[in-house]
Amino acid sequence: MVSRTIPVDTFDLVIFGGTGDLARRKILPGLYRRFVAGQMPEDARIIGAARSDLDDAGFRDMVGDAIAEFMPGQSKTDKTVKQFLSRLHYTAIDARGEAGWSNLAKLVRKDVVSAFYFSVGPGLFGDLASRLQKHGIAQENARIVVEKPFGRDLASAKELNGALAASFEEHQIYRIDHYLGKETVQNLMAVRFANVLFEPLWNAQYIDHVQITVAETVGVGGRGGYYDKSGAMRDMVQNHLMQLLCLTAMEPPARFEPDAVRDEKLKVIRALDPVEADDIVRGQYVADENGPSYVEDAENQDSLTESYIAMKVKLSNWRWNGTPFYLRTGKRLKARMSEIVVHFKETPHSIFDEDAGSHANVLSIRLQPDEGIDLRVTIKEPGPGGMRLVDVPLDMTFADALGPEAEDIPDAYERLIMDVIRGNQTLFMRGDEVEAAWAWTDPIIAAWKARGDRPKPYEPGTTGPEDALMMMHREHRRWREIKA
Repeated sequence: MVSRTIPVDTFDLVIFGGTGDLARRKILPGLYRRFVAGQMPEDARIIGAARSDLDDAGFRDMVGDAIAEFMPGQSKTDKTVKQFLSRLHYTAIDARGEAGWSNLAKLVRKDVVSAFYFSVGPGLFGDLASRLQKHGIAQENARIVVEKPFGRDLASAKELNGALAASFEEHQIYRIDHYLGKETVQNLMAVRFANVLFEPLWNAQYIDHVQITVAETVGVGGRGGYYDKSGAMRDMVQNHLMQLLCLTAMEPPARFEPDAVRDEKLKVIRALDPVEADDIVRGQYVADENGPSYVEDAENQDSLTESYIAMKVKLSNWRWNGTPFYLRTGKRLKARMSEIVVHFKETPHSIFDEDAGSHANVLSIRLQPDEGIDLRVTIKEPGPGGMRLVDVPLDMTFADALGPEAEDIPDAYERLIMDVIRGNQTLFMRGDEVEAAWAWTDPIIAAWKARGDRPKPYEPGTTGPEDALMMMHREHRRWREIKA
């Protein structure tokens, strides 16, 4: 299998917050990988813009250090790093003032694709957007990229969308969610819509339930102040898990085009039922020998913010009526793991005797680690002694299936930034999607605040609170094991 790298058009990419953590960890090393892969044209340019008082040389030194730090095991040479750094420029800028904007206007070319990555807090989005227009920097072909959080409730999301819409059209706004750039997430669409094997079975008649898990081993130390105002519901469920749910549950779009795909995702969000109190479990990790408790990390002993949430979600439409979706995410859990697991129903009638046991097919889509897909099927256990059934996986781990080429699969940020340059919004959220997700989320948060619900404590290194296990046991189901 040979992967193809398709170059993009010449571009100027301006990274506001170009000296920040996200730019150093993900954006700039990812762009270096795209340069090495031959996807960046010779005359493409990257312009860092931030408050720091740097010149081009200082910015290039910082990016060189970031490539060395965040790409330690990957192939790179002094020659390729030097060539990449020569495409970098920098200008100090004041997002809320006038300093630096005239310099940026001189740097950004008018005859190439221009993209502006807002790698800053959402409070600056409106200021940056308006100044790009005021100073004539953004042309008709300009695109802006904004990072989450896209508001903290419906009102703030509408305000944010309004601030962006005042300066840019919707087709120019790219709301980035890196989960949608993962290879396996896109493969979910390929599995569903390019294989006659699955789509006829992708409904309530054949699927018992679906589990979506995003588990992390780290706590919130270092960002406890921010996280305590957010929590797992706002930080993960409203965006990352919601997008995975949409891709799993949506109807086939008429075409694989941005608005066709996003129209179907929006229908899923609008079909979500309100969630009952008994179908939500919230938790906070406690202290252990490896680290402090959540309330210590958050520096708020009275915090009612959840570091873990598990919930049962139902969709009121023809395809999914009666099939629950279970969402789960948390900090300081047993392992780092993200996956979508589709549990099919058992066969309507077994021709085998009781000793053969009951069996059902399970399709697992692993987002991290070890991206891949496996399908558990039932076969006869080898050997004499009658018909004994056993479940075995048909496994496609990308690293095994693709061999050395798996190392060249672009990181999510790499793919999404290249999609911005191409003008392809398929993997980006639309403004009405964001608002619909908040319209569903807000009443859930308001209800537990009104009740004064306190999150359940759970031990680090486990799968979360016992109450989450009981929520599944009530319906004679069990969570998929969290394992690396």
